[in-house]
Amino acid sequence: MDTILGPLYTAVSWIIVQFHNLYSLVFDEDSGWAWGLSIVSLVIVIRIALIPLFVKQIKATRNMQAIQPKMKAIQERYKNDRQRQSEEMMKLYKETGTNPLSSCLPILAQSPFFLALYQVLNKIANNQEVGVMGADLVGSARNASIFGAPIATRFMDSAEKVDALGATLTDVRVVTVIMILMMSASQFYTQRQLMTKNVDLTVKTPFMQQQKMLMYVFPIIFAVFGINFPVGVLVYWLTTNVWTLGQQMYIIKRNPTPGSLAYKQRQEKLRAKGKLKEDPAEVETKKAVEAARANRQQPKRMTKAQRQAAAAQAEADAREKEAAGEKTSLSKEDSKDSPSARPGQRSKKKPGQRKGSQRPKHPSKK
Repeated sequence: MDTILGPLYTAVSWIIVQFHNLYSLVFDEDSGWAWGLSIVSLVIVIRIALIPLFVKQIKATRNMQAIQPKMKAIQERYKNDRQRQSEEMMKLYKETGTNPLSSCLPILAQSPFFLALYQVLNKIANNQEVGVMGADLVGSARNASIFGAPIATRFMDSAEKVDALGATLTDVRVVTVIMILMMSASQFYTQRQLMTKNVDLTVKTPFMQQQKMLMYVFPIIFAVFGINFPVGVLVYWLTTNVWTLGQQMYIIKRNPTPGSLAYKQRQEKLRAKGKLKEDPAEVETKKAVEAARANRQQPKRMTKAQRQAAAAQAEADAREKEAAGEKTSLSKEDSKDSPSARPGQRSKKKPGQRKGSQRPKHPSKK
């Protein structure tokens, strides 16, 4: 591990030392403020360098949301043929220019620096030289504390190890618990902000369920692993979470996902300021819909007695209509049977009676 991450140890330690020299002009060089702010500055430098990857992540996330209905259709169509399903998925990714791994690029790119800082702080806790940090700098960083907790200590450290660094186990555990809670809360709020404000709510896709699950899983993961992180790493991860939250708020405000709540709010603000040009036909349609809603009268609520009276009246009206219909049908039948009912209509003949004039009977048949 040291062989592979050796260059990163040097890079991370060099950046920390440069910021430490800068902050030592204001704070005591052995104080937790000088070393803690150096770690915060390291995070800022790394996150600024990762901004292009973050932009790709935003685009990839939106593309994944847009093609979710097509992906679901492919899964349903080829649910019994996994190979064909994979081929169609790859074809869809190629046609839409979507890369599922792009949404993980910032985390993947940041992971080596995170591991390097973790190992640097481990070596500082063990009083070992690392990177460009000699014995003097290691000793200074090892004894620096943030609110009474040395930056190289962990929640799970023993009392003897904490005492050796000039601190108490209670201070270390209180500080680490508060930082873990803040780290988990910032992660939860960041994911919740993404789900509630920057997701197209008109399309229900499995991607939304996945993001909702991550909203609850990530804070738990941070809480579990946080008890094994040194205080300096907790400072690093809390800072990067706050950076991500602020960066996401800026993106949501400036360029929200179409169809999301943030997009509708932004459209309303632009419309109120007169900066949004709309189709005149669409404006007239909206006005007509709003006028129809305003003029629509809600039915008044009736009491039980009124409802019974209305039901009885409706039943009486139905009976009158039925009786009137029977009388009308009878009168029609009578008019059909009457000879003078219709002019020019022949009267009905009796059974066996011939039409027209009858012939005289033959004399032999008298």
